[in-house]
Amino acid sequence: MTEGNFVDYIKIYASSGKGGRGSAHLHREKYIAKGGPDGGDGGRGGHVIFRGDKNMWTLFHLKFKRHFRADHGGDGGSSRSTGKDGADVIIPVPLGTIIRDADTDEILFEITEEGKEVIVLEGGKGGRGNWHFKSPTNQTPRYAQPGIEGKEAWYRVELKVLADVGLVGFPNAGKSTLLSVLTAAKPKIADYAFTTLKPNLGIVEYRNHQSFVMADIPGIIEGAAEGKGLGHYFLRHIERNSLLLFLIPADSDDIKKEYNILVNELRQHNPELLDKQRLLAISKSDMLDDELKQEIANDLPEGVEALFISSVAQMGLTELKDKLWKYLNE
Repeated sequence: MTEGNFVDYIKIYASSGKGGRGSAHLHREKYIAKGGPDGGDGGRGGHVIFRGDKNMWTLFHLKFKRHFRADHGGDGGSSRSTGKDGADVIIPVPLGTIIRDADTDEILFEITEEGKEVIVLEGGKGGRGNWHFKSPTNQTPRYAQPGIEGKEAWYRVELKVLADVGLVGFPNAGKSTLLSVLTAAKPKIADYAFTTLKPNLGIVEYRNHQSFVMADIPGIIEGAAEGKGLGHYFLRHIERNSLLLFLIPADSDDIKKEYNILVNELRQHNPELLDKQRLLAISKSDMLDDELKQEIANDLPEGVEALFISSVAQMGLTELKDKLWKYLNE
């Protein structure tokens, strides 16, 4: 998936179908001159439905079609024939999608399960036919109900990436390189800040044909929670990760300080993020000798397990996968 094809925010318009009209038909037959009312009910209007699809990773399919209208219900007929229900509009979305009211910003639904369907707009009910209204004092009602109008609304559709492991770090910490080595993903890699502009997902193959999903989130800088850099726009993707893998390069001036800055940005964005499991990986460790490793190890942040790895030199990656798998399955 290219960066341009990853869309995680879209605004759409939807309208459900109007219910069909009831029929005011009076039964007429060769030997039944006054058969009485037999008008059928109108069909209901079509619903607008969102459905979770595990094979989708982006909202790109909604980028060029933002208006969705369900069909109207059919009108009732004679012989108490009910009108045809209007066709529903089903909008497939990736797992992890949030649907908000565009006017109030209220979260209406979250879709996190494959095949889960939520009706955001119900179609209007069909009107009742005149046979419903017959009575001893009104034996030939010549009226029926009209169908109920459909509903319409604007929605904000947001995607929060669902992944087992989320990579957290400053720009150029080596997150994209690690993802490209551990998975088949091909994120953009270059020697400048903010190379990654969109989240990238990859599947990490583990032993015995097991696997887990890793997400590379664009780099965080100090003040991201207030909107600096790429800001909190991508911090929300971390909310759905089961485990956070902090990545700090071995040539950092102060590993402990950088780790504390990253943790603080997560705290300011959403304090609940600190409840997630954390693991610290010191990347680009192939440039260190044993003496430097020991010196760095003596001054690492407390309360988080740390590993020395190198994506380029393929160093410590097996141990890293073992640790990640253990954390994910505790």
